[in-house]
Amino acid sequence: MSSRRGQSPEPDPVDEDGVFKALASPTRRRILDLLKDHARTTGDLCELIPELDRCTVMQHLRVLETAGLVIAQRKGRERWNHLDPLPIKHIHDRWIGEYASAAVGMLATLKTELEGRPPE
Repeated sequence: MSSRRGQSPEPDPVDEDGVFKALASPTRRRILDLLKDHARTTGDLCELIPELDRCTVMQHLRVLETAGLVIAQRKGRERWNHLDPLPIKHIHDRWIGEYASAAVGMLATLKTELEGRPPE
């Protein structure tokens, strides 16, 4: 996509279905939790999830990469996996934040009604 002079380029579109698919797995959510504070090598992740073999960890990492949640970077013989939180922020902004605001508003109205006060 090209951008006009003086305007920032449009952000990359997020594959919402891919992000939801990736987040549906407890193992993939665990991997994201492990990457939350800092990048880790694939070997580190395998050590931290000993119940899975390396091939299975790599399969989960591929799903996370395809969804845009993990960025892999090769450094020599090591593959470093970095969390990209932007797709999760997109999901939050698009789905969770909007619905949470509506729910909070409904709860405030209910509280006001239950307390018998006139609405503000």
